[in-house]
Amino acid sequence: MPIELLMPALSPTMTEGKLAKWLKKSGDTIKSGDVIAEIETDKATMEMEAVDEGTLGQILVPEGTEKVLVNQPIAMLLLDGDAKGAVPKANAPAPAPAKAEAAPAPKAAAPQPVAAPVSKPAVAPAPKASGARVFASPLAKRVAANAGIDLASVQGSGPQGRIVKADVDQAVSGGGARKAAPAAKAAAPVADFGQPYKEVPNSGMRKVIAARLLEAKTTIPHFYLTIDCNIDEIVKVRKELAETGVKVSVNDFVVKACALALRKVPQANATWTEEAVRLYENVDISVAVATPEGLITPIVRHADKKGLAAISAEVKDLAARAKAKKLKLEEFQGGGFSISNLGMFGIKEFSAIVNPPQVCILAVGAGSERAVVKNGALAIANVMTCTLSCDHRVVDGAVGAEFLQAFQALIENPIRMIL
Repeated sequence: MPIELLMPALSPTMTEGKLAKWLKKSGDTIKSGDVIAEIETDKATMEMEAVDEGTLGQILVPEGTEKVLVNQPIAMLLLDGDAKGAVPKANAPAPAPAKAEAAPAPKAAAPQPVAAPVSKPAVAPAPKASGARVFASPLAKRVAANAGIDLASVQGSGPQGRIVKADVDQAVSGGGARKAAPAAKAAAPVADFGQPYKEVPNSGMRKVIAARLLEAKTTIPHFYLTIDCNIDEIVKVRKELAETGVKVSVNDFVVKACALALRKVPQANATWTEEAVRLYENVDISVAVATPEGLITPIVRHADKKGLAAISAEVKDLAARAKAKKLKLEEFQGGGFSISNLGMFGIKEFSAIVNPPQVCILAVGAGSERAVVKNGALAIANVMTCTLSCDHRVVDGAVGAEFLQAFQALIENPIRMIL
């Protein structure tokens, strides 16, 4: 008997996703562990592996389909002995409904000419209430949209009345109710209050970011601590390392310094829950990466135990795969501390929003030459401003200040990161 392949849940909070690409086609032999499709979530594109062995039968959800619900059937796997053309009953064409008979003409006081009976198409169901949800397969929706058929006028023959492609085909051949043709779109953007604009639909990733940031700013009592760091020594060490063929960024020093500072001040390496504060034994640093759809925070695991070159290579790899939506779930979920660096954009100073359930995030500005006082005299130094955002439910002002003090000592004396 054929097995239904279901849309997998690739994270604890996933309810729907996009079937980005089929890597196998109908008729292909499938072995356990084979990658058969790519599933796109709000933050990453992940591979779907086969559990059972057999032959890929009918593909129920075409690639490119968005908002596919978790546990929705997306294909059929034929086992040994199954007919190649086996399809689920829910997708078999439904028998055409019986034709409606013409009602007899009502009797009149005087003979009146009666119009000849007109052959009618299949009986259409009563219109659904305005705003009622229509249950239909993605393929049925696409066929209906192309044919201009109003799905509210189509009777579904699938499970629990779900509309399938065969129902839409029947409606097309029977002259089902058609949607009014949309008005032609104007070439110029629509204007509102004299201001032209265009609408960009919110992606799943953007919706998740919006929800989490709203949660953070409305439920977390933020406070901020700012410190200036002299990075003359980092500039010098970077130059010396480059001469040996090792290229590391200022941000790589920041990641390493944060990791070592968290070892000294473990109260900042934490997350908040309603039941308890979780203090982490490992130092896992989340690094904010900008992608076309928004920020994602891949994680450098055990950052305190890695050298600068290893951190540099790992951050570059994670950032590249984050922008391509190729991160694995465990590579961006978790972490005990976050870093957001806008220095490459010339931003001198900013305050970041805490990434829940974490309790701290360090906002790093651009390093620049500034006038400073050294030994009672004015001098020029490379200075970088960093702002720590803290969740006051977990991190008190003294703890935050202690962390920044440890961080500054490491940044201004980078040789301590190597010892």
